[in-house]
Amino acid sequence: MRRILFLAAGALVVASLTAASAAERRCGWYASPTPGNLWLIDKDATWTITSQGEADGADAFDVDKAPDFDPRQFVETNLPGAGYGYGCACMTVETDARQQRITKVFAGDILPLRKCKADRSLPPPPD
Repeated sequence: MRRILFLAAGALVVASLTAASAAERRCGWYASPTPGNLWLIDKDATWTITSQGEADGADAFDVDKAPDFDPRQFVETNLPGAGYGYGCACMTVETDARQQRITKVFAGDILPLRKCKADRSLPPPPD
């Protein structure tokens, strides 16, 4: 009986660790290059958060928890005045590494642009 209780307790610990490790903190360039497209570009990949025209529901769950861009920490690209460009952010997310997609957004924070500019592990900003 003790062995069964020990194994059950171990299974609960493993299950809780698996659930807790599903969320990742990722930081990098936070980009809105064109309508309906939202990315986070970090040292590992360009992660798609939303994608224009995705009919299969590929947008991240709880995308409304992604941070709003800070106009003071935003570089406008593409069509001036249209609101497309990039900033710097950290987000707590779940990912699908194979498809380089963020599948769920838990939270996010805008950072000063200088933070991403100083991070040598990041690629250049998405101009």
